[in-house]
Amino acid sequence: MLKRVHFGPSALPYLLVAPQIIITLIFFIWPASQALYQSLLIQDAFGLSTEFVWFENFKELFTDEHYFGAFKRTIIFSFSVAALSMGFALTLAAMADRVIKGATTYRTLLIWPYAVAPVLAGALWVFMLDPTLGIFTYMLGSFGYEWNHKLNGNEAMLLVIFASAWKQVAYNFLFFLAGMQAIPKSLIEAAAIDGAGPVRRFITIVFPLISPTTFFLLVLNVVYAFFETFGIVHTVTQGGPAKATEILVYKVFNDGFIGLDLGGSAAQSVILMLIVIVLTVVQFRYVERKVEYT
Repeated sequence: MLKRVHFGPSALPYLLVAPQIIITLIFFIWPASQALYQSLLIQDAFGLSTEFVWFENFKELFTDEHYFGAFKRTIIFSFSVAALSMGFALTLAAMADRVIKGATTYRTLLIWPYAVAPVLAGALWVFMLDPTLGIFTYMLGSFGYEWNHKLNGNEAMLLVIFASAWKQVAYNFLFFLAGMQAIPKSLIEAAAIDGAGPVRRFITIVFPLISPTTFFLLVLNVVYAFFETFGIVHTVTQGGPAKATEILVYKVFNDGFIGLDLGGSAAQSVILMLIVIVLTVVQFRYVERKVEYT
């Protein structure tokens, strides 16, 4: 007969979770509540006069063509970054999973870019594609193409996409590689015995079995592109030329700190917060679905 274990009341569990709760309250709950309150106000640049306007800031956003333009650019930018970084990382993971000699060194070198700060990643790509000094610009010029992201909006968007995707490849690589190594080798060997080549084995066995990891990374990469690419955009293009690379997170900064529209900037941050909440709910709702392979 099993005896039930009973623990008396103790303050230890509350003390253990208290630091995390305090950090959440100070760095998330309080700033989020302040942003929500500020989004209902109109203030002058010096904060000397304040008017409570309810949802006027949100109404202005939904009738502002520049905001919808930034929203469209952000969607294109986010999914481009996610597709490029995940596709490249998946290819590298498939290659690293087959490496036998020097595997540890090879994998370590592949995850180094993740340690680079976003600002430094942006500066690195700016130097490589500088219109006058960049080595990639010189290579493109030798093929007859004149690259100048300072004047061409499409080239500027491509530049920030490449820089943002390169920064995220190492993170995706770690998850893809872990997912592949968790697949039983007996499945791969059985398919090889049946005559399936490496490409067919990957398409029919490996990729379906890592689909939960793929969906998890898709949501995570979209969130990354929405929020964590500010440093790259600010370093590379500062939203230009002619707002061609002004995504939502940069527009919040531009309107709030440059244009001094504090209420409108706060309303934009609230919308961004709602977007990340929706993405988080989708992730927790679907990422835990089990994958059965028969």
